[in-house]
Amino acid sequence: MKSIQLPYGKGMITAEIPEERYNGSLVSKMTEYVPEKGQTELVRDALEHPIGTPKLSEMAIGKKNVVIISSDHTRPVPSKVIMPLLLAEVRKGNPDADITILISTGLHRETTKEELVGKFGEDIVKNEKIVVHDCDDESNLVDLGKLPSGGELIINKMAYEADLLVAEGFIEPHFFAGFSGGRKSILPGVASRVTVCYNHNAEFIDSPYARTGVIEGNPIHEDMLYAARAAHLAFICNVVVSAAHEVLFAVAGDCDRAHVAGRNFLLQYCQVDKIPADIVISTNGGYPLDQNIYQAVKGMTAAEATVNEGGVIIMVAKSSDGHGAPVFYETFKNEADDQKLMDQFRATPKEKTIPDQWQSQIFVRLLQRATVIYISDAEDEMVKNLHMVPAHSMEEAIAKADEILAAKGKKDSKITVIPDGVSVIVL
Repeated sequence: MKSIQLPYGKGMITAEIPEERYNGSLVSKMTEYVPEKGQTELVRDALEHPIGTPKLSEMAIGKKNVVIISSDHTRPVPSKVIMPLLLAEVRKGNPDADITILISTGLHRETTKEELVGKFGEDIVKNEKIVVHDCDDESNLVDLGKLPSGGELIINKMAYEADLLVAEGFIEPHFFAGFSGGRKSILPGVASRVTVCYNHNAEFIDSPYARTGVIEGNPIHEDMLYAARAAHLAFICNVVVSAAHEVLFAVAGDCDRAHVAGRNFLLQYCQVDKIPADIVISTNGGYPLDQNIYQAVKGMTAAEATVNEGGVIIMVAKSSDGHGAPVFYETFKNEADDQKLMDQFRATPKEKTIPDQWQSQIFVRLLQRATVIYISDAEDEMVKNLHMVPAHSMEEAIAKADEILAAKGKKDSKITVIPDGVSVIVL
């Protein structure tokens, strides 16, 4: 029997697979990478050797109003390591700088104080000025004209009016923007709902270039990079993290050039060849990325890339926050026919894109390829309303997968495992 540990919330669950059925695992080589320095040293070195810009301390000279964008509660950015160093660098150049940490929620819910403490620690939450972005608060948004694609570019006014705009973040494969990090701190991070929805429209999501690990020709990335330049994002510090969310590699400097260096590093380790199978098990890498079903679609897309047509994806995601997106949930609850949903999305004009339509569109795409069995703490009815089959253990999930495939004349199907679906680019 092959035993594989899979992240589930803040813990693990075990997949026990008969040796004769085990088809292999798709694992990022980052699990084997051992950095030569500790987390703080890696970030400090990146700040000492920025790519395409002066040092942040030099850029801060004479800059009174400084805004540092930080990811929200849905992203495992090791801010306890990065943020103190960024604050120190700014104050090294300008001890009197008025610094605001702006939480880039995009269209997500507001980050709670408890989550901020977990992210930054008590000291920063107590002593620094922290503002949470609200994509619907028109009084705190500013219109910067048009994106290259024609959409409205409306972003957080505080970010745009900063004398120096900085962002921290992390770089990982992203299922339609190619990679996270860099320019994403602005769009969707601190953009308006209108801007985010347009950028994530059906035509762009349908593009063969809007895929994991793809940048060249990606229309979503192109608008995002334009938005970052228009917002005057002057400096980033981005990291690559381990499965334990510890810093393995860090870059700093220009929002594009530093990001290129970071993703080129990542590409050396995270690309894996597909191992086709009728059953594919995937995860969302555990907490914080598996807090809800909405986010778990990301890990499912890795399985989508290697599961056989008509097969079964077993998705492992704790989902303690439930579905995580009301419109996403209601979309599937109110329409049982996946093809009707796909036709509806594709017929929606760019400017009429509704919240979470992009996630729904990608989710429908993979549901049309495979049945999804969902292992979680979410209510069974909720999972069923999202067109999936609920399960509460790996044994139950595999048994249900076998039953589904047996009805198609397939027995003892091979099983491929992706222990962390958001950490790999499946070729």
